[in-house]
Amino acid sequence: MADITIQIDGRHYPVACDDGQEDRVFQLGAYVDQRIKEVSDAAAGSRSQAMMLASLLLADEVFDMHEKANAAGQAAEKAHNEPRTITYQGLPPSDEQEITTLISKMTERVEQLCIRVQKA
Repeated sequence: MADITIQIDGRHYPVACDDGQEDRVFQLGAYVDQRIKEVSDAAAGSRSQAMMLASLLLADEVFDMHEKANAAGQAAEKAHNEPRTITYQGLPPSDEQEITTLISKMTERVEQLCIRVQKA
């Protein structure tokens, strides 16, 4: 476990986190600090009011993300459950004839090889 100190609203807070997560916790602390600064005017100088408003804003962001994730999951599930159709667009008749001819030649060749193998 790593012990770090983050600064939010001018105050220092000790935080324990998993090793390797220090940068992430610093980023989160900076984000919370920024959100508090954004609402500080509306809090009329009250730190607890600013913390409460910032918490509401952060909770609102979390709720929005949950709603978007749920909507995306439902859309993906709906797309997964919809029947898929494959429509043959077709080839020009000359190309189809060429492919048919090549397949016939390959079939004859495979049959000849089978006969050789059976004789051997």
